[in-house]
Amino acid sequence: MDFYLPQLVVHADWSISPGKRWLAVASRRADGRYEAAAACLAPLPQDLLSWLRADAGPEAAVLVGFDFPIGLPLAYARQVEDPDFLTLLPRLSAGEWAPFFQVAATPDEIGLQRPFYPQRPGGASQQHLVERLGVETFDELRRRCEWGRHGQRRAASPLFWTLGGQQVGKAAISGWRDVLQPALRRDPPVVSLWPFAGDLKALLRPGSVVVAETYPAEFYRQLDIAFTPSRVGGKSGKRVQADRLKNAGGLLDRAEALDVMLAPNLRAQLATGFGTSPAGEDPFDAVVGLLGMLKLLHDRRTDYEPEDEAIRRVEGWILGQVWS
Repeated sequence: MDFYLPQLVVHADWSISPGKRWLAVASRRADGRYEAAAACLAPLPQDLLSWLRADAGPEAAVLVGFDFPIGLPLAYARQVEDPDFLTLLPRLSAGEWAPFFQVAATPDEIGLQRPFYPQRPGGASQQHLVERLGVETFDELRRRCEWGRHGQRRAASPLFWTLGGQQVGKAAISGWRDVLQPALRRDPPVVSLWPFAGDLKALLRPGSVVVAETYPAEFYRQLDIAFTPSRVGGKSGKRVQADRLKNAGGLLDRAEALDVMLAPNLRAQLATGFGTSPAGEDPFDAVVGLLGMLKLLHDRRTDYEPEDEAIRRVEGWILGQVWS
């Protein structure tokens, strides 16, 4: 069975802050080519998936990638009565799970039903999570997909830690509570979550909205994105306009190789390195994620589908990361 190509391919660079939620969207034209538009700020999160479905049309498919974690670390989930993520996710924030999205302010507030920590810096330690969540090491709170592959990228931050520039916990809280839960609670549900609900090929069908976890850094290598090491006292990386500009030509070449048309407003964003502000990293990553997803569809890849049942039911996986 070949891919049923979605009408819309969307990548969201997500944050708990509305001003840092950026979407990059590609639409499939009548001639079968995709056309990518400029990255833009996301609409209200609770309406986002319904809005995309309406925009694509009732008989079309939509594939959406979010760069927040989707799934639970196994060491944590094994202590929960029903760790199946699809079963548990709609229940979070109700009943015994009411405090789940309330970030713990002190170590004694941490527990299975309130695992995110800390609310603010000042005396917080990763060891507090280890002790209160009943695991032996902090690394056990990382999901397998967060380790990266063979040193090709650094390990991602564990889901429940909410301190520091690399933390993803607060973005996950916003994504689960404000985007995924409203869509799953509708009758019928608006969305299917990959890989929990099945392989991507099976989920992409007329009328479907498929959501997957993404990680832009996973696509950097695949799209030949590189940043020059900074000099002493200097800065480099995606937060620097000059470094984003250095990658603009490569992204244009990659789009051409994938037969993806770039709208004039997206070409303008690339030509300016997404602006002078360090915040240009957000639309930059939204576009990188979009091109990575389009490459995956173009290449008809399936080597990212996890084979481990526990990964498929509990931890989840990063779209485009090779399963091994």
